[in-house]
Amino acid sequence: MGAPSGWRSHLPPVLQHRDYFLLWLSIIASGFGTQMAAVAIGWQVYSIHRSALDLGLIGLAEFLPLLCLALPAGHLSDRFSRKSIYAISTVLQMAVLAVLIVVSITGADKLWPFLALAAATGAAAAIGTPPARALPAMVAPFELISNAMALRSIAFQAAVVGGPALGGLLFTLSPEIVYGVGVGLLGLALVAIGRMRTTPAPQNPEPLSVHSVLAGIRFIRKTPVLLGAITLDLFAVLFGGAIALAPVFARTILHTGPIGLGILRSAPAIGAITAGIWMTRRPLKRHEGRKLLMVVGAFGICMVVFGFSRSLPLSFAALLVSGFVDMISMNVRGTTVAVATPDGLRGRVLAVEMVFISASNELGAFESGAAAALFGTVASVVAGGGITIGLAAIWAKVFPPLANIDRLETLRPQPAG
Repeated sequence: MGAPSGWRSHLPPVLQHRDYFLLWLSIIASGFGTQMAAVAIGWQVYSIHRSALDLGLIGLAEFLPLLCLALPAGHLSDRFSRKSIYAISTVLQMAVLAVLIVVSITGADKLWPFLALAAATGAAAAIGTPPARALPAMVAPFELISNAMALRSIAFQAAVVGGPALGGLLFTLSPEIVYGVGVGLLGLALVAIGRMRTTPAPQNPEPLSVHSVLAGIRFIRKTPVLLGAITLDLFAVLFGGAIALAPVFARTILHTGPIGLGILRSAPAIGAITAGIWMTRRPLKRHEGRKLLMVVGAFGICMVVFGFSRSLPLSFAALLVSGFVDMISMNVRGTTVAVATPDGLRGRVLAVEMVFISASNELGAFESGAAAALFGTVASVVAGGGITIGLAAIWAKVFPPLANIDRLETLRPQPAG
C-alpha cells in the first residue's frame, strides 16, 4: 500500500492506514449513538418509579445475556470473519434504538420494555465486542499496535464525553430525537465497517465444543499476571463504580437536570481522554505493575470523594480524576492481553475479559442500585470506594507477580523450539 495522500497524511501514522481509520470511525460513531441513548434510558427508567433499584435492574438485564453468550461468541470470533460479526452486532444495536423510539412515543411508563431491550443490548454486545476488540491488532501494522490500542480507547472515550452531553441536550427536546440520532450514528458506523477491505480468514479451525470454547479461560488461568490484572479490575469497578447512580445524584443530591446528568456521565471520559493523550506522549516504561495497583487505589479515593460531595463541580472533578486513573488501568490491562495472547486465542481471551469487564460494569450497576436501595446512596458509594482502596493493597499480596511487573513487553510468549 502506498503512502496516503491528502488530509489523511496529516493524521497520526496508524490512522493513515485505511482499514484502521474506518474501524476507528465506527468506534466513535457507535460510541456516540449508544452513550446518547444511555442518558435517555437512565432518565426515563428512573422517572418511572424514582427507584435506584430499577437502574440496577437495567444493568443486570444487560449482563445476563452477555454472561451466557460471551464464550461462544469469542469462539466464533476466532473462526469466522470478525468484520462480519461486528457488523451484525451493530445492526442489532440499531434495532434496539429503533424500538426505544416506539416505547417513548407510547409513554415509557413501564419498566419491562426497558429491561427487555437492555437484554437485547447485552446480547449485541456479547456478539460484537470480541471481534471489535480483536480487529485493531489485525488491521494495524504490528509496530503501531500500541498506538492503535491507545487511539481506540481515546475514540471510545471521546464518544463517551460527547455522547452523554449531546444526549442530555437533545433529551430536553424529546427522547425520540435522542434515539433517532443514535440510529443514524450507528448506521454511519455500519457503513464504515462495510467499507473496510480487510476480511480476515477464520482464525481457528477447531469445531465448536466445550473444550475449544473454554480455551480462553484455561489460558487466563495459567497466566497469573493476566488473571490478577483482570480480576483486580472486576472487583474494583464492581464495588467502586458509581456512575450507574448518576441519575440519583443528579436529581436528589446535586439538584440538577438532564444536562447536569450528561455532564456527570461525561466526566470520567474526559479524564480518560486526557490520560490517553498523555500516555501516547509519555507511555509507562517502568514499574507498570506497581503503578496499576496505585491507580486502582486512587480510583477508590475518587469514589469516596464523589459519594460525600454536595457540589456539582466537586462531583465532576472526582469523576474526571477517576476516569484518568481508570484509563491508565485499562491501558495496562489491554496491553497485557495484546502482548501475552496468541492471535488464534485472542477472540476467546477477549470474550472472557469482556465477561469480567461487563460484570464490573453492568453487574456493578446492579450492585450499586441494590446497595443504594438497602443502605442509602451516599453510604453505598463511600463504602464501595473504601473497599476498592483495600483491594489495591490486598492484590499486591495475592498476586505478587502482578505487583512486580517492570515492563509489559517481557510478558510476550517465547517461540517454541
